[in-house]
Amino acid sequence: MRAYTYYGSGDLRLADKPRPEIKEPGDAIVRVTLASICTSDLHIKHGSVPRAVPGVTIGHEMVGVVEAVGSGVAKVKPGERVAVNVETYCGECFFCKNGWVNNCTDPDGGWALGCRIDGGLAEYVRVPHADTGLSVIPEGVTDEQALFTGDILATGYWAAKISEIGPGDTVLIIGGGPTGYCTLECVLLKKPARVIVCDRHPERLELVRAHHPEVLTTGPEGLREYTLAHTEHGGADRVIECGGSDESFQLAWQCARPNAIVTVVALYDRAQSLPLPDMYGKNLTFKTGGVDGCDCGEILRLIAAGKIDTTPLITHRYPLSNIERAFEVFEHRRDGVIKTAVDCAR
Repeated sequence: MRAYTYYGSGDLRLADKPRPEIKEPGDAIVRVTLASICTSDLHIKHGSVPRAVPGVTIGHEMVGVVEAVGSGVAKVKPGERVAVNVETYCGECFFCKNGWVNNCTDPDGGWALGCRIDGGLAEYVRVPHADTGLSVIPEGVTDEQALFTGDILATGYWAAKISEIGPGDTVLIIGGGPTGYCTLECVLLKKPARVIVCDRHPERLELVRAHHPEVLTTGPEGLREYTLAHTEHGGADRVIECGGSDESFQLAWQCARPNAIVTVVALYDRAQSLPLPDMYGKNLTFKTGGVDGCDCGEILRLIAAGKIDTTPLITHRYPLSNIERAFEVFEHRRDGVIKTAVDCAR
């Protein structure tokens, strides 16, 4: 089968690999119908993810059809359409039982697909812990509607959940790219008083305005002053940092009011620093880390109910045979690209 494979920093190639097989009772084999490229895949390409294994098939945003299941799988069966979770998790360890599935202690737990074990920019993928790592797509929900469920949409849902958003809050989302847009969709479910989205790319802000005209949009220059002008207590009540740059990290705490919650979901290429003397007295609460992607079933129900729609993010479509072009366009943000959909059957 064809599989887009990481061989080392800067080296990705479409390779011919054996079709995966069941290894453990909890495994499922999924025929990938549609996949996408994530910014995390770019980090792997550039050697910024040390745990990424050379020779691994990349890709962790995908939907498909179950082809086979191990003897221990009870919740999915062959023929069902499924969304694949970015995280594989056992569901039984201390962290899983507390909902912290990103920290699953199983050897294949956490973010493994497309990083430590073969992922889904391929024709087929083996998914360990299929009962927790696969969610059946409701009837009437298309592959494109479900495509981002297991990763960036799960991230947005988790970010909104842990940010403790109340009905009177002003929420500032820094970074209006794919993760920021998914976060916006989920933040709006909390019905805050006001939402501000900041991004430096006009096409991203135009997308927000087109689909959510009630949301305020602005660029990063003068963001602190803009936030102060649209809040009552010296900054945003909740800040969600999806940008992933040095500038966006600093803006996150600068634009937060005293005693606010700052939720950092971005992945950075290098270490960030908190200037604690400058922050003294703001009494901020920071929440950081990788997504606990255990709400995919609920996300799919919200999609089916018409309460979440991330299909506007898909601006470009490619066959797997042209994955290198898809990757080049996404990496260099050519032609107004936001997200790609990759047809893994072609």
